[in-house]
Amino acid sequence: MKFDIIGKKKWFFLFSILVIVPGLISMVLQGFNLGIDFTGGTLMDLKFARPVTVTEVRGALQEYKLENSTIQLAASGQSESSENVFIRTHVLSDDERRSVLAGMEKSLGSFDTLRVEKVGAVIGSELTKNAIIAVIVSWFFMIAYITYRFEFKFAVSGIIAIAHDILIVVGMFSLLQKEIDASFIAAILTIVGYSINDTIVIFDRIRENLKTHSKAEPFNQLVNRSIWQTMTRSIYTVLTVIFATAALYIFGGETTKNFSLALLIGFTSGAYSSIFNASPIWVTWKEYEERKRLALKTGGTK
Repeated sequence: MKFDIIGKKKWFFLFSILVIVPGLISMVLQGFNLGIDFTGGTLMDLKFARPVTVTEVRGALQEYKLENSTIQLAASGQSESSENVFIRTHVLSDDERRSVLAGMEKSLGSFDTLRVEKVGAVIGSELTKNAIIAVIVSWFFMIAYITYRFEFKFAVSGIIAIAHDILIVVGMFSLLQKEIDASFIAAILTIVGYSINDTIVIFDRIRENLKTHSKAEPFNQLVNRSIWQTMTRSIYTVLTVIFATAALYIFGGETTKNFSLALLIGFTSGAYSSIFNASPIWVTWKEYEERKRLALKTGGTK
């Protein structure tokens, strides 16, 4: 006999709450480690005596915990090295800047400092607000489309599962104080797409089974059967994306570490919420309506 997922739904809901709450507390108490895309920073335009590569510059910056800085080479064609380098870091004080430049000269050789200035955020408050509005609007259209194809309860259950995944990723980044930059927003949007796709597969199987549903079969068993019918597909999908993302995290450069970490957390959470949250939420809603209907019927016959 297969594991009764719907019968244990309260435990899965409790587990999700236990994972989400520490992140929420961290968001309130610690906040976020916003990267230079959000906060602005210091721009250094350097001209080295010899051509240097991005890897060399990033290695020199690692000593000062600036390895996530944006590094650009002023190189023509496909050259991987250049004498002219643009470095964008978080805001540095004069003493920090002098220390970093001295360390780079020691590691990479002599250079001329062509320009040093403070620059504004690439992603300002207005762009952040517009991104949030865009996500909310996309949710509205998701609800409308899923309601049209399935039903309103399916749509809301799917959106709650997406919100669950976003809260877990954002909360974990707050807890770990991982830097949040423009790539993090791209990761969140990717997670949203993955999560709703996995959820829709299960919802579609539930809908198909409802067409041939016998009243002799309890509703919980139907949903359990639908989830287990798609379980193999769900496992194969999540393992495929996690293997690929883990490879990116392990073998990718420093600039992709946080992006791939967000995807790893989000894909894992998305697989969990699609199976253990979305459908159980829908079942809970249906059961509540059924109890309410029976209560009204019983009350009406008295």
